[in-house]
Order: sequence, then structure tokens, then C-alpha cells
Amino acid sequence: MILTKAAVGPYRSINTSQSVVIDPDVTVLVGMNEAGKTVFLKALHKSNDALDEEAFNPTDDYPRRHLTAYLRKHEDEPEKVVELTFKPSKSELAAINTALHTSLGEDFTFTVSHDYANNRSIGLSVDETSVMAGLAKTAGLSSDAIKAISSSASIRAAHTSLSQINLTEVDTQFAEGLKKRIDGSPWKSSPVIAYDVWRQLSPLVPKFLYFSDYDLLPGKINLADLKNRIATVKADPTKKALIEPKHLSILALLRIAGVELDDFDGKTTYEEMRAKVEGVSINLTDKVLEFWKQNEDLEVEVDIRPDSTDVTPFDNGPNLYLRIKNRRHRGVTTPFDQRSRGFIWFFSFLVWFDSVQAQLTSSGVKASGDLILLLDEPGLALHALAQEDFLNYIDNLSASHQVIYTTHSPFMVRSSRLNQVRIVEDKQDVGTTVSENLSGSDPRTIFPLQAALGWNVAQNLFISKSNLLVEGVSELAYLQAMSAMLDASGESGLDQHTTIVPVGGLNNVATFTSLLGANGLSVALLLDYSGRQDQKLESLIHQKLVQKKAVFNASQFRDLNALGQDTIPSDIEDLFTIKTYLTCFNKAFAKQLEGVIIEEKELPAGDRIVQRIEQLLKDRKIELRPSGGFNHYIVAAMFTSTPATKVDAATKSRFAALFKAINNYLD
Repeated sequence: MILTKAAVGPYRSINTSQSVVIDPDVTVLVGMNEAGKTVFLKALHKSNDALDEEAFNPTDDYPRRHLTAYLRKHEDEPEKVVELTFKPSKSELAAINTALHTSLGEDFTFTVSHDYANNRSIGLSVDETSVMAGLAKTAGLSSDAIKAISSSASIRAAHTSLSQINLTEVDTQFAEGLKKRIDGSPWKSSPVIAYDVWRQLSPLVPKFLYFSDYDLLPGKINLADLKNRIATVKADPTKKALIEPKHLSILALLRIAGVELDDFDGKTTYEEMRAKVEGVSINLTDKVLEFWKQNEDLEVEVDIRPDSTDVTPFDNGPNLYLRIKNRRHRGVTTPFDQRSRGFIWFFSFLVWFDSVQAQLTSSGVKASGDLILLLDEPGLALHALAQEDFLNYIDNLSASHQVIYTTHSPFMVRSSRLNQVRIVEDKQDVGTTVSENLSGSDPRTIFPLQAALGWNVAQNLFISKSNLLVEGVSELAYLQAMSAMLDASGESGLDQHTTIVPVGGLNNVATFTSLLGANGLSVALLLDYSGRQDQKLESLIHQKLVQKKAVFNASQFRDLNALGQDTIPSDIEDLFTIKTYLTCFNKAFAKQLEGVIIEEKELPAGDRIVQRIEQLLKDRKIELRPSGGFNHYIVAAMFTSTPATKVDAATKSRFAALFKAINNYLD
């Protein structure tokens, strides 16, 4: 079962409910500091905490500006704070359909809502037609009973109909079974089958696990002091503040080692404890090094020993020490808390997660699909390449769990999966908003995404042997989307070994061609065409920085009867039909256009669709950006995020011819 949508609010800085589509694998919340990313995660966490330690509290959680007014009605009308939409898996649906005679389809979803009184309500709809048909096939029923059941629209109606006819012994037992189901359903205003379905679904609903910097492991801790703190809190729960996150982290480590605090009462020998601890040291080292590639010569050492010369409380009884051995430096060890902040976070998370899994499994909760992981700013202190290691670890986790994490690091965003990104902003007089729309976001908020894209481009410059230079990211977006579309339909797109490199305009072509050519890489150019050859391009060809046959332009593929020939002034946008491009344009700028739909017949005359639209905007005094015109990339992003299910044959043929020509040259 997966979480498909989460609506949060009002909650702290979220003044109005924010409905967010959740990716089946990984969802990334990107935003500036204090934008409300953590607020969103904590709301999910409190709605269904896997460890049953969190709950909503209006005083702490309701938006302060409206708190006084809300508290007046809280007791009688607790407000909804989180609504979660879930989608069961095919196997889960099949099991329910078999057990209850339902006909739940693959698109079946249901909601679980949580309010400030920590009550929950369920929203699901079930068609009882197939249920009644299935019940009518129960073996041994009389013909009269079958008729009564078949003609009934619900289980309650069937029970009423059966009470009005003469029943056989089998009929009576069947009717008693229906009565038991009716009496057992607390949902008196809903169909009985809806509650029966919920009983099947309820154990499958995932719970949330939240991890942040507060859960980091310390380098050492006194076990006697820890034991006293636990005993004090057990005797007086109001003193729970004595148990700090670092204490919980150490308890997690001991739990993994299979060591109890009572083992330090003198009955368990040092060698027995040491054997257990060495076992967990080896296990943790293997886990860390599976994903930590920055230094693979590290070993984790866990030791337990007293030190009467230390300061209080470390001078009383055994202390637990965490140390890291570096084989690269002849086995030198250092205290765990003196390692890099990034390594401490990574190691602490592994310990915490292993412990929680073991803890939940022992209590009967499956540690796989029943958990959704909420990671707050994971790996923020990691080096950029180490963050790539952690992204690989997140991908590994997502094979068994949905993962939702927050970040403002460009290296914690995969530029190839921008569809997983949700933008979080704190807007004046509105509060925290969460959106999938990148086009209307604050440039400061989406900077990590721009940086991620730039890093991806820079990283790929020296990886691919074949490179296609284009003027901007719009061309990159269109070419990638159309290539994927052609490949999916069995036609040939751009060769997968060719890297598309946006160079930021013709002025940068010389720099990029020199840079790439110096590394022995093959380079082709795809440019716009103004109607005549650009002088700068002619100069590059004359200086033999670029071969003439390596230069392609959009006009050469616009007329299918004159492929390869310079025709009329063209941009890459002109390879699409005007209708297709306008559809994307209107959708991309729907908010700014305020309901205005620009149609083809309204465009002024011209050869280039982009220039025609810009002229129309100017004539109508429609301002989509201060400098005039419109951002071409926003339209390209709209096309790639919601590509047309069917692109016309002529457009496909133009791009197919373009890819074929480029592939032939770079081959």
C-alpha cells in the first residue's frame, strides 16, 4: 500500500490545507530555511507515528493567529489537520475481493483523516452489487433466500428481506451471520461492507518514522546514569525530559547489539558483553561501507569499560564508547563525536533505523511496506559526492519504503527526477505553501533545482564521447521528451550515448567546442535559424573549431519535403504544430493569462511561433515578465512534465529526421 496524497493544515505555519501528491518511491521537499518543510513532515509524523509517541496538541500545533478562536470550539468540533489518501497494491486488493466478494478496481483509493482531538475518520466507497451477487452463491441456500439476497441492494436490506420469508436451517445460519456483521459495524450510517473492507485495510496502512539531527549518537555515555534516568522516568512519567535524544540513540545501539542495561549489574561477564558488542561493530561497519564511499578504510569500534578518573557521571561504573578506526592511518582510532558531522549523521541514521525496524518487528509491525520514512535535511553536512552516496542509499530504502525528505542542497536532488520535487514556500499573509509548480516559484526557492541541473550538465560534459550542443535548456527539454516519446513508440530517438549540452547561447559555442574538442569528444551543434548564416558561426567554421557538417538548424527539419536544406527562419519550437505549442503555452501561463486562451487565428503573421506570440503579447499589452515576451523554458517544462499523449505524425517525423541526421554524424 502506498500513500498517494497528503493534505496538511491548518498546522503551525500552514494556515490553509495544502494538498500534495506523494511519489510512489521518493518525494523531495525543497525550500528555503524556515519555509515550513519540517512542519509538513511533523504533521505527517504526528498523524500516525510508528512508535506511538506523537500526538496533535492544539496549543502547540494550531496556527497561533487563529488559536484563540479555534480553542473555543475545539472540544465540540475538533478540526481536521491531516488527510491521507492511500492506494492498496494489486495483491492486497485481490485478497480483499476474494474474501469479501467486492470488486475493488486497481484505481481504488481511500482516505484517513486525523483531527486535533487525535481521532480519525475513514473515507471509502464500495459498490455492493458484486458483494450481493457473491453472497447469493453461498452453498446450501434455499431458492427463496437466494432471490431475497439477489434482489437486495445492501447487506442490511438482505437481512431485512430474509426476516420476511420462511428460512431453512442453512438460511437461518446465513441470516445470523449477516446480523452479526451488521451489529459489529460501528459505521451505522455507512454500508456494512465499507466497514468490512476497512477492517481488511486497517492493518496495511503505513505508519510514519521521522529522523532528524536531534537523534545523533554521542561519542560516549555513562550506562549507570542512563539506567537511573530510565528508572526515574518510569516511576514519574512527568520527568520524561530526562531522556534526551542521545540517550534514545544509545538505547537503539544496545538494542541492536542484543545488550540490556541490566547486563551491567555484574552478572554478565565482560567477555560476553564484548562478544556481543564486537558483533554489532562488524555489522555496522559492513552497513556503513555499503554506501559510504568517501573513505572505505574505516571500522566502527564499540567498547564498554569503566573510567574512575573521568568527570561525573562518567566516573561511576561502565561507559559505552564509540570510536572509529582508520586503517589508512595504521589503525588510529578517534572518538565518534570527533568525526565529520556528515559521517556522524550517516552512521546515526543507520543505527536508528535498524533499531526501529527490530523494535517494530518484535511488536508485530512489518518493517517493510508498513513504514514511510520522513527524513529532515538528511546528509546536509555531507560532502557533495557523499550526498550522492546517500541518494543511492535512499534509492535502496525506497525499494521497500516510501521516502519523503527535505533539503535545500542541490546535490540532494536528482536532476533526472524533478517530477519528485515539491516546492515549499512561506508566503506573506498566506503561510507555508507546498506545490508541484516550479514556474511560479520564488527564484531563491528553486535555486537548488537550477544548481542541480547545472551540476548535471557540468558533470556530463566529460562523460559522453558524443555531445550535441544546443543554445538553451528549452532545447534540452524538448529533445529529451521527444526522443523518449519516439523510443517508446518503437521509433528511433537520439542515441542514448549522446549528451545534450545547453551552452547558454551562440556566444558560448566557441568556448564549449574548444573545451570538448580538446578532450577528443565528438561534437554536433543544433541552433536556431534566422534566415542567414550567423557570422560568429561562420568564423568558428573558418577557424576549424567546428566542421560545417556538424552544424544543424531547426529550419532543415521543418519542411519534410526539403530535409537538410535551410528553409525559412525557425526555432526548435517550430518543429511542433502551432496547435500543440499553443496548448502548452496556455497551460503554462494559465494563471498569468487569467482565463485568456490564445488561439492560432489570433496570432500575427510570421515564420516563427515564438516571435508571433511575443508580438501578440506586446500588441495586447499582456506582461508575462518585466523585460517583455515570455520565458520559453516554462513552456518547455510544461511539455516535458505533461507531454501530449499523442503528438501528431508530422511532428514525430520532423524530430525523427533530426535525430537520424545527428546520430549519423556522431556515429
